[in-house]
Amino acid sequence: MFYYALKLIVSALIIVAVSEIAKRNTGIGALLASLPLTTLLAIIWMRIEGSPTVQIAELVEQIFWLVLPSLLFFLIFPLLLKQGMNFWLSLFLASTTTVTTYLVLLPILRRFGVHL
Repeated sequence: MFYYALKLIVSALIIVAVSEIAKRNTGIGALLASLPLTTLLAIIWMRIEGSPTVQIAELVEQIFWLVLPSLLFFLIFPLLLKQGMNFWLSLFLASTTTVTTYLVLLPILRRFGVHL
């Protein structure tokens, strides 16, 4: 139980730290947010828990393919906000576009032998 509490606290502290730093300096906040912190934490926790290295490698490879459609969010969301669109509507549209891109990409990846 202590281990799960530790994982939760460390993960939460990183998210809070990034959001607080971003309030003071968007450049540094963006740099920290762009780091694959979630991936790093996940693979470290997996390693500590004794997951096979092949499983960790598969996770990282699958994350690579899934990051590609998520990049679309980072183009669309600020564009919509700069055009004066409402925050929540922009968030919804950018998220919906990203999810749709995932749904389009998955069958394409399967066709090329990448299974997620």
